[in-house]
Amino acid sequence: MTCSNQDSMADLCQWFSSMNAEKLAQSVEQDDQPAADLSPQLQAMWLARKGRWHEAHDLCQEIPSPAGPWIHAWLHRQEGDYGNACYWYAQAGKPAPKSDASLDQEWIEITNELIS
Repeated sequence: MTCSNQDSMADLCQWFSSMNAEKLAQSVEQDDQPAADLSPQLQAMWLARKGRWHEAHDLCQEIPSPAGPWIHAWLHRQEGDYGNACYWYAQAGKPAPKSDASLDQEWIEITNELIS
């Protein structure tokens, strides 16, 4: 998306440029689909938050950067497969959180890092 001086486009550009995990979570609550202009990484996080685990899982496996395995790890931790999650954290070069660490807090951390 390219930003222009048109009012509606400027509003949209401002919204995306100020994106954070809270706004992405709001989108999950309000929208049926992730915004088409989101990166695949943020689409996967959106889908995960929406409860569409399989779609998020499929999408994160197509992400070639370390973000793909990081999202993959979080998804397996969410489903309760901590051993598999640890493998994917290692693939992402990220330390595995404790098995009882907050999934919500980690979703926020991952999402904010992917946005920055």
